[in-house]
Amino acid sequence: MAWYRTERAKFLLMVAVFLFFYFLPFRFSVSNPLTEAVLLLQWYAREHVLLCLVPAFFIAGAIAVFVSQASVLKYFGRKANKILAYGVASVSGTILAVCSCTVLPLFAGIYRRGAGLGPATAFLYSGPAINVLAIIMTARILGWRLGLARALGAVVFSVVVGLLMHLLFLKEETSRENEGDLVLAGEQEKHPLWQTGLQFAALVGILVFANWASPKGNSSGLWLFIFRIKWMLTAGFLVLLLLVLKAWFRKEELAEWVRSAWGFAKQIFPLLFAGVFVAGILLGRPGHEGLIASRLVMFLVGGNSLRANFFASIVGAFMYFATLTEVPILQGLLGSGMGNGPALALLLAGPALSLPSMLVLRSIMGTKKTVVYVTLVVVMATVTGLVFGWLVK
Repeated sequence: MAWYRTERAKFLLMVAVFLFFYFLPFRFSVSNPLTEAVLLLQWYAREHVLLCLVPAFFIAGAIAVFVSQASVLKYFGRKANKILAYGVASVSGTILAVCSCTVLPLFAGIYRRGAGLGPATAFLYSGPAINVLAIIMTARILGWRLGLARALGAVVFSVVVGLLMHLLFLKEETSRENEGDLVLAGEQEKHPLWQTGLQFAALVGILVFANWASPKGNSSGLWLFIFRIKWMLTAGFLVLLLLVLKAWFRKEELAEWVRSAWGFAKQIFPLLFAGVFVAGILLGRPGHEGLIASRLVMFLVGGNSLRANFFASIVGAFMYFATLTEVPILQGLLGSGMGNGPALALLLAGPALSLPSMLVLRSIMGTKKTVVYVTLVVVMATVTGLVFGWLVK
């Protein structure tokens, strides 16, 4: 009973914080880094918590409860087919279309169930980076060269980052996976694969279509059609989920699922809010000033120097980008003199990383692995930007 009261108090506190920022009860007449941080939190609460994070927490909880560790190890562990593991992980973003924060519960779910560090970090990078709609928008608004370079770079990055993480922590990961093999002897799936598959298809469908963004400009075709019926599709997947749960899942399993999802939420949610707040103070909202003036950013990312590409990668890595927002931001920066190389560097580092995501990653896989992962992304984005800037000069 004491545990229940403690968890209920944590839940109510989180809900209260969320509702406070969602229905921010006052307006600001003066813009400064502090007010920008508060307004960025308000925007984050309104645009990402209910439709992005909540479904992601339930997907992560479902992975922890309904997917056996044996299955995760079979497809993503040390003994898994490497081509299959990295192939699936590297293109996952084409299906999920999530941001750097929404992918975190999903990454935590598969990593804690025994997925190898390599495939797991490939998935971690590709989830927010390989977004089909964002790549199409990049090509249409910023030019086909940047669009193509972003698509190819993101796929290659996810595989290379995953392989390097695997090699750099090979001894530690081998020990971890060997222990997993011993623990998992005889573990069975709780449900047939097709039942669990329907459950996850419904959950992913809700996540994808509830967050389907409107195409910019005078777009037409499939993307616009899906946007117009997104809530019908979301409702359809919700009905499918309810039918699946009612037909094949016991109340005890559902209660365990909710507890698992809550475990991810109470670990990740506070860190994300703290990270968004700090990012708002430092960099402000898109189009608004934080402590780091936008004039300085534009001055530092002009041309195609090593400094410009490195600075663009660093800014992209720490700044929070919601899905698709990086395109209009870059459009403005390019118009102010930003080089093509730094633009690509920011596109490759920005959507996949953010200060909030770094704080959460540290709690999931430790400080050392998080620092190495962030460093790999920043360095690779810098080098790729340099090469691209030289090719299109």
